Parts: sequence; structure tokens; C-alpha cells
Amino acid sequence: MSLYVTELRRLAKRRLTRLLLVLLVLGLAGIVTAFSFSSHKLSPAVVAQAEAKSDADYRQAVKDWERSVAECDAAATRGEKTEDRYGPDCGRQWQPQPEMFDPKWNLPYQFEFRGEFGNFIAVFAGAVALFAFLVGASFVGAEWSTGGMMNLLLWRPKRLTVLGTKLAAVLTGLLGVSVVLGALWTLAFWLIGTYRGSTAKVTAGVWQSTAISGVRALALVLAVGAVAFALASLGRHTAMALGAAVGVGVISEVGIRIAVGLAGVRFGDRYVLSTYALAWFQKQWKLIDYKSCDFVQGQCNPKEMLVTWQDSALVLGLGGALVLVAAFWTMRRRDIS
Repeated sequence: MSLYVTELRRLAKRRLTRLLLVLLVLGLAGIVTAFSFSSHKLSPAVVAQAEAKSDADYRQAVKDWERSVAECDAAATRGEKTEDRYGPDCGRQWQPQPEMFDPKWNLPYQFEFRGEFGNFIAVFAGAVALFAFLVGASFVGAEWSTGGMMNLLLWRPKRLTVLGTKLAAVLTGLLGVSVVLGALWTLAFWLIGTYRGSTAKVTAGVWQSTAISGVRALALVLAVGAVAFALASLGRHTAMALGAAVGVGVISEVGIRIAVGLAGVRFGDRYVLSTYALAWFQKQWKLIDYKSCDFVQGQCNPKEMLVTWQDSALVLGLGGALVLVAAFWTMRRRDIS
């Protein structure tokens, strides 16, 4: 039996992998269930009810306005000052208009697959990326901490081949989980849109855009799993990956923001990792520098900087590649005993 197949089986049979997978499925199922109850199909009866409510609100507002004007006229007749209380001309210029009472405001929330599913792809990617990080780090971290890696290298002394095979097994497992759960996630929200929302205007172009977003999400999951694997291998322990993730998060999201703020650096968020994660999913992310605000005819026109998904691919890809190279380099050079 090949080492690759053996590692795949070991990955699938690990208790932690199965536990994390169950928790992931339960979490995603909980989101789908809760969201399905929050969305409502806008039937003609529901729309008619909303229109009736808007019309009733408009009529009541007109009655209140007429009563206010009448009270103001009566107070003015008695010689009282009315402008502070009722406004100039007793507020006649504030007569309610029908367009102020849009029936849409009285409609319950309805999920629209075309405009909203992209946000749920990001939610899915975040949840699966966390799963990938824990699985990738613990898979090789446990090997180092328990001595399994040293025992394996006694009969398979090719270090880089062994580490690369383990990484390939992790990525294959993550790929399979992501594709299967991603398909079920898409199906679930399509059913929500069909029966409790709207699937209007979902064209071939929409599906193409959804597929591209799915590929981005998949790339992020695999990258996170690979980086976690590399970090745990570098530190020979799962805790190394967890500690590094926390450290990078604190430095990037807190330390760098404080530092660039104190230094007055323009577009300081371009040095923060979350900016590139957002740009990766949104295709582009706009940074606004309000400190460079220019006033033209009394309006503020701050300078802007656009971070594209290509920038994200370069920054995140380079960072991940460096961590992987370091892991394989130390695997080749270090003392395994």
C-alpha cells in the first residue's frame, strides 16, 4: 500500500478529524436552519397586506397633520406663538405624501439568491478555513509530538517525500470536504431561495460568478490548511501553528493598525492581512484616506486606493509559499531524533 493512501486513511480515521467534521457540519446546518426561518416568501397576499398597511399609515399621518394644523390655527387665533411648536405657517409645507410610505418597508425579509448568496460563500469559506487550519496543524503536529514522524522515517528515510505526501493527503482531504459541503451549501440556499425567498434573475452569468467565488473560497481553504501544516511542522507541535496564528492576527489587526495610525501613514490598512482577505472575496476592496480630504465646493473628496484580488493573490500566496519553503527546508536540514 502506498504511503499516500496510508496517510489518507490515517487522516480519515483520526478522532479529532471526525470530531471537527461533525462540528463543522452541525455549525453549517445550524446556519442554514436558522436562516431558512428568517426568510419569507413574498406572496401576493403578503404584498397586498404590506400595501394596505402603508396606505393606512399614510391616511393616519394625514389625519395627524390636519389635526396639528387645526390646533395651530386655533392657537394663532388666540394670539399664541406657534412657530416654535408647529413650525412656520403651522407646518402646512410638511403635508405627508404617499411616496413617503413605501410598501416595501412593511414587507418581511426575503432572501434573494442572486444578490446575497455571495456573502454566504464567504461565511462558508471562513468556517471551512478554520476547520482546515485545525486539521492541517494537528495532523502533522501530532506526528511530531508523539514520535510518529521519527518512527516513519526509519523505514521511509526520504524526508521531503514523507512530508510532501502528508501535505498532499491533508490537501486532498480538505478538497473533498470542501467540494462536497460546498455543493450541499449551495443546494441548501437554492432551496431556501426557491421555497422561502427568490431565485429571480439567476442567469448563467450569475452561476459563473458564483463558481468563481467558490473557487476563491476553495483556494483559501487549501492555503490555510497548507500554512497550518507548515507552521506545525516547523514547531514540531500543533500549538506552534495556533500560537503563530494568534500572534500574526494580533500583530496585523491590532499592532500594525496602532503603529500606522500613530505614524500618520496613509492607507494604513494596506499593511493589514484582513484587507487582502476581503479583497480576495470581493474582487476588490477600496481604502479611503479621510485625512487627505480635499474640499471642493464644500464637499469632501478623500483620496482612495484600490486593493484587487490580484494584489491579494500576490501577498497571501507569497506569504504562504515562504512558510511552506521554510517547513521543507528545515525538514531537510534539522536533526529528527
